[in-house]
Amino acid sequence: MAKKKAPAKAPAKKKSEGYIAKAPIRRLMKKEGADLVAAEALDKLISYLEGSAATATKEAIKVCKEDKRKRVTAADIRNATR
Repeated sequence: MAKKKAPAKAPAKKKSEGYIAKAPIRRLMKKEGADLVAAEALDKLISYLEGSAATATKEAIKVCKEDKRKRVTAADIRNATR
């Protein structure tokens, strides 16, 4: 006799399409002294970090294009974050 198949579950919805994982940021916050970290605080910090990274990257790309280069270097990021 064939096994009955379980009903298909709906795919889990992601809360955000972020690039930064929550666990490493939570560990970083705990290392800095935060005993308990609220999920909302974690989301807010990740959002801020992603925004800062995007801004720095855009500035570094502008510099690369002005210099007629394709590769973004550490120096470009350093100059963009000053």
